Amino acid sequence: MLDLPIRQDDPEILPARKLSARVAGVFIAPEDHFETRAVDQLDLGFEGIEGDFHAGHTRRSGGREPWYPRGTEMRNERQLSIVAADELALVAERMGIAGIRPEWIGANLVVDGIPRLSMLPSGTMMFFKGGVTLKVDAQNGPCRVAGRSVAEHAGMADIEAGALLFPKAAKRLRGLVAWVEKPGRIADGEEMSVRIPEQWTYRG
Repeated sequence: MLDLPIRQDDPEILPARKLSARVAGVFIAPEDHFETRAVDQLDLGFEGIEGDFHAGHTRRSGGREPWYPRGTEMRNERQLSIVAADELALVAERMGIAGIRPEWIGANLVVDGIPRLSMLPSGTMMFFKGGVTLKVDAQNGPCRVAGRSVAEHAGMADIEAGALLFPKAAKRLRGLVAWVEKPGRIADGEEMSVRIPEQWTYRG
C-alpha cells in the first residue's frame, strides 16, 4: 500500500514506545465505598477487581458524561484507578498538606518508574509479569468527592475549601483509569511493562 504524500500541515506522529515499571502498591475498595485499603494482591476478571467498589462490566453515568442522562447504564471503562506517588506528592504540595495517600482517593494501583504517569495516552497497554493486561482509557479527572476525602484525612481546617481545591491542584496529576483486557492476578512489587502507542494531535 502506498503512503499518502506528506503535507505541510500534517500532524507530527510520535513513534510507539515501551517502558519498564513496577507495582508499588495494590489496593481494593469495599463494595460500599470508594476509598481503598492496601492488600498483597489483586484478583481481576473481565469485570475488574473482584469485590471492588468499581467492579462491573457496566456502570452508571455521572457528571463526567453530560451527554447522557445521569444514571444511564454504559460500559465500565473505569474498572481500575492508577496513580503515581510523585504526582500525589506534587498535588499535596499544591494543597499545602503533608501528603496524600492513594487510599484516600480510591486508587487501586500505585505505579513506580513512569515519568508523568497521568500523561500516558488513551490506548496505552500495561503488561504485568504475572500475566494481567490493562488498557488505559483516559486520565482520571479529579473531583470534589475525592477532594473531600483528602481534606478530611489530612485534617484541613476548611473541609469544603479543601474539597474545592483538590480538582484544581490535581488537574492532569490524578492518574489514569483503565479496564481489564486480560485477567489474572497482580501482586505488590510486581514488574510490568508499558507500551505507549503512536501519538499525534488531530487538528482536522
